[in-house]
Amino acid sequence: MTERLLELRHVSLGYGNRIVLQDVNLCIPAGDFFGLVGPNGAGKTTLLRGFLGILRPRAGTILRGRPLHGAGLVFGYVPQEQQVDPMFPLSVLEVVLMGRYKKLGPGRRPGVADRSVAIDSIRHVGLDSLAQASFQELSGGQKQRVLIARALAAEPHVLVLDEPTSGMDVAAEKHLMQLIKRLHETERLTIIVATHNLNVVAQYTHHLAMVTPTGLLVGDTATILTTQVLRQVYQIDVTVQEIDGKRFIL
Repeated sequence: MTERLLELRHVSLGYGNRIVLQDVNLCIPAGDFFGLVGPNGAGKTTLLRGFLGILRPRAGTILRGRPLHGAGLVFGYVPQEQQVDPMFPLSVLEVVLMGRYKKLGPGRRPGVADRSVAIDSIRHVGLDSLAQASFQELSGGQKQRVLIARALAAEPHVLVLDEPTSGMDVAAEKHLMQLIKRLHETERLTIIVATHNLNVVAQYTHHLAMVTPTGLLVGDTATILTTQVLRQVYQIDVTVQEIDGKRFIL
């Protein structure tokens, strides 16, 4: 039986007096490549914050698995690139080392072992030659890879990405998603990606949650990404086609 890493039971999430999502039920098994989509403002980021424990549920229960002999579930979080200060006067290595701070605890400085993990993480994302480069001078795609390396430095069980391809051209988008796919397959990471880009989730995810004004649609990607469902949710003329075994939204 597949291990459940995350399960939401009748969960409601919100801010202040405003409830954004209500009575959410879903389960993400270990090893899944899970997509989270929906119109802007529907609650994708709110749901991610619930997954991460940043936002406590107003109602219901969020269960997080313990995959390593009772150890707590570790998340690696990659925020939207525009949420990161572009004027960071830090090198790539220094940014990636920030991913070790939770493991270090208050007042401790990274040691040799921490630097080794950070350097390995940089190698995983293909930026070996830029370890000492200034973060602020990198391209958007390179910055996103650095943020993924920072998340990997936490040695996570689950990699959570919020709009990872935002603002990228087609080539950069493909390269980044291929990297995430490779990490999923070679490092056996569970992936959760929130995006407005339906073609990204169509090509890469196994299962999907679509946040709609009336609730959550959850299922395998092929079942959720249909012409009928997308027209109903987005209220636009959209067509889903399969070309050479790949699904595209037009």
